[in-house]
Formats: sequence, structure tokens, C-alpha cells
Amino acid sequence: MKVAVIGTGYVGLTTAVALAYLDHEVVGVDKDPRKLELLQAGKSPIHEKGLDELLQRNGHLRFTDDTAAAVADAQVVIIAVGTPSRPDGSADVSFVEAAAGEIAQGICGPGPVTVVVKSTVPVGTNQRVANVIRRVLEGRPDAPKVNFASNPEFLREGRALEETFYPDRVVIGAWEDEARVTMRRLYDRILSQSFTPPAPLPRPTTYQLPVLVATDPTSAEMIKYASNAFLALKISYINEIAGLCDRVGADVKEVATGMGLDRRIGPLFLGAGLGWGGSCFPKDTAALLSLAGEYGYTMPIVQAARDVNQRQRQVIVEKLQGALKVLRGRVVGVMGLAFKPGTDDVRDGPALELVRILQGLGAHVRVHDPCAAENARRELADVEVDFCADVYTMAEGADALVLATEWDEYRGLRLSRLVGLMKTPVLVDGRNLFEPEVARAAGLTYVGIGR
Repeated sequence: MKVAVIGTGYVGLTTAVALAYLDHEVVGVDKDPRKLELLQAGKSPIHEKGLDELLQRNGHLRFTDDTAAAVADAQVVIIAVGTPSRPDGSADVSFVEAAAGEIAQGICGPGPVTVVVKSTVPVGTNQRVANVIRRVLEGRPDAPKVNFASNPEFLREGRALEETFYPDRVVIGAWEDEARVTMRRLYDRILSQSFTPPAPLPRPTTYQLPVLVATDPTSAEMIKYASNAFLALKISYINEIAGLCDRVGADVKEVATGMGLDRRIGPLFLGAGLGWGGSCFPKDTAALLSLAGEYGYTMPIVQAARDVNQRQRQVIVEKLQGALKVLRGRVVGVMGLAFKPGTDDVRDGPALELVRILQGLGAHVRVHDPCAAENARRELADVEVDFCADVYTMAEGADALVLATEWDEYRGLRLSRLVGLMKTPVLVDGRNLFEPEVARAAGLTYVGIGR
């Protein structure tokens, strides 16, 4: 099929690359000249496993900044532009509506065309997009028939391409049967897994065929928000339990293991620590609360999840104060700046907020990240912070280290070497990455979360 993908961020680029690998003819659209130059050279502007390899050997994929040319004869047009938070927490859908207007101006093939909203959007946005496009097409004698669908994504950054090829489910929200048939055709090889897996992303040995969820656009839009809010709740819940574990002497990792063995609960998203960040959970929970407010409805559980998550930053500071007493003038190193391992994304990253808090308390802050340093440097341009080439350099003369992102690179650190370099060998493990006994045996004053 001929497919145009409007927006080449994490979702749009991953979608475009995967569909092209499955032999669809795909055009990706982006207005950022720097990003476009990289993409046209076969280089990914984001860190995501498998993207560079598939970009460099994909003959079914090209990129342009010309929306009209990209959508002219497309059978499917996917909107995957950003929906940033407004100051009141609501999702800003202006980029989605602008894309819809450009799409309406550009489509000129015989049709039918299915316009798909893949961006995370408030309930009703699919209908809004339909109205924008229909208004532009009114009176055009050559206007093709246009159908509309919602197709939310459920990707985890760091594993986005893998989860595009091997999803748990594919959600399609549409009013017209013709749109549902088109979307099934678009995803047929994923639903049936009738493709040869790309070399860097082998099919998991225990993988089961994904479930197709066919529903209406409103329900599809709500499924996305409800899913992300639930995962955020789960993380905040285990962080709340971790706080009580600290007080009663329980080990939250053992508690989480025992909980996760219950099939009704499951083990995922039960890692206590610094809390969640990134481009989805903070934005989507805020948007869900804003949406509820439009209807005079309160969601205290979702609000509590956000409150607990925000508190986790202060928990780390309190643990540092407990170990060092006074932070002013102390040298504190922060390991990890990406909001999670496997990505260079630092948006709403808890590590960056922690850096700002520590700097505000008068600490001299050093930082390191194996992947996200450049993005973090831009975000922290207004903060006095030292970027270090490696953790050992960061540890020289430091009073404490804080593990903020659980990169695999940090698992292999020689803890005894860190002890020899540090002024005060304090390690605050903000992700419970290290085993307390091992860290203490190496000579560190180990402080975990709920351990």
C-alpha cells in the first residue's frame, strides 16, 4: 500500500520504518531541516534499537518536507505529530489539526483515502480531524472519499521498533467498515506474523500473535490514555509501598517479586525508584485529568499517582541528606540522565529534575549518561553542572553518587574502584540496580529505595 506518515518523532519514524520493511511504499514527512537531512542520509535522529540498520537498507522508504506531495496518491495517511501539554495539562492538538489541513489540501488521488490519527489525542480528536478535512474538501468535484481511523500506539521507548513488529495488540477505532478493512490490510503481516524478522530484532521465542481490537474512535482514544495511566499508577503504587518498606524494614524487591507472581498483577512496572518521566506518562496523565475536568469529573487515583511520582524526587534528596547531612558544597554525581535506559530521550526526565533540585540546594553536581548527554546538555543549559566522560572520572573526590537511570553499562562498574576514588563513598541507588550486600562489601555506604 502507499502510505504517508506525517511526523517522524519516536512514533512516526518507528511506524514508517516498520511499514516500509513490510513492503509498503512509505513517505515520511517532517519540517525540521536538520532531522530531514539525517533521515535522507539514512541516519536516525533518535536512539532506538534497530532504526539505523533498517533505515540504511530500506528501498521502500523516503522522506520529504512536502506534505502535499507525500499524500497526493496515498491510500493511508498516518498523523503522528506531537501533542505537547498546555500549561493547564490539556493536550495541544494544534499540530494534529494543522496536519489535517495540509492533508486535505494535498490529497488528490482517486481514493478512497484512510486518514489515521496515531498521535496520542483527547477523546473526540478523530471527529475533529474528520471535520477539518471535510470542510476543506467541500465543493471539490474531484475530492476523493476519505475515511477516518484512530490507531493509538503502545510503544516503550528503547524497544519501540521491536514492539511495532511484535505488539501485544493492534487497536483500530473506526466508524466505517471500509476503514477497518484498510487498516487490517495495512497490518496484515504483523497480525499474522508472516514476515521474516529483521536481523537486529528477532521475534521473541515466546511471542503470541497479537490481538486485533476493533472498536469506535472514541473508545480507541480512551484505551491509550487509560493504558498509560494504569501503568503510571502501578509504578507509583510500588513506590508508595517502598516508602513503607523503608520504615518497617521490608525489602521492596522481594515484595514486588511476590506480588508479580500473581497473574492478576504481573511483574512488569513494579520497579521502585526515582519515578516515571518521559514523553508519555507525565503528559497523558495530565491530559486525562484535564479531560475529566471538562466533564466535571474527578480522578483522585490518577492525581495521587502523579503526586507520589513527584514525591520520589524529594525522597532521593532526603536519602542524600540522611547520609551527608548538609548538601551545600558537597559534590554529587548523577549516573544516568535519560528518563529510562535504551533511549536518548530526556523529556520530563526525573534525573534532570533531581539535578536542578540538588543544584538549587547548593551541591556541585556532576552527571554522566552513555547515550543522552547531548540532549541533557541542551535541557540543562541554564544549570551549573559538569558533564563527565565516564563514571570513574565523575567519582573522583565526590561525596555521593546517585544512580538515576538503570543503564546496563552501570551494572558492570567496579564498585571497589569507585570507593577508592570518592571522598565519601555514599551510593544512593535510585533504581535499586545494585545488590546492597555487594555494594556494602565493596566499601560503599549503600542507600536503596525500600531496601
